[in-house]
Amino acid sequence: MHEMSIVEGIRSVIEEAGQTQGFARVTKVRLEIGRMSGVEIPALEFAFDVVMNGSLAQGATLEIINLPGKAVCFDCEENVEIEHRLDTCPRCGGARLLVQGGDEMRIKDLEVL
Repeated sequence: MHEMSIVEGIRSVIEEAGQTQGFARVTKVRLEIGRMSGVEIPALEFAFDVVMNGSLAQGATLEIINLPGKAVCFDCEENVEIEHRLDTCPRCGGARLLVQGGDEMRIKDLEVL
C-alpha cells in the first residue's frame, strides 16, 4: 500500500511548511490526483486519517480534486480525455495516443490557522 508512504510525504511537507511559515494548524488539505496516477483514493483517505494523527493536520479535511487523463491523438491530431493509458481515441478510434497528463499528484493548497 504505497498510499501510506505518499501521505507520510504529505505530512512531512505540512510539518516543514508549518515551521517555515508559522502556522499552528491545518484545517483542510486539497490534493490534485490524476486519474492515471495509480493512487487508490479510499486507501489514501484511510492513510490520511492514520498518518495525520498527532500532526498539525490532525482532524483536517482531505479534499481530492480528480484530474482527467489527457492525451494527444496522432491520427486525428486532437487533444482528448482518456480513462486509461491504453484507451483508444474517443474521437476517431485511433490507437496512437501520447499521454499528456493525468498521472500527477500534488498538494494544491492548505487551509491553515
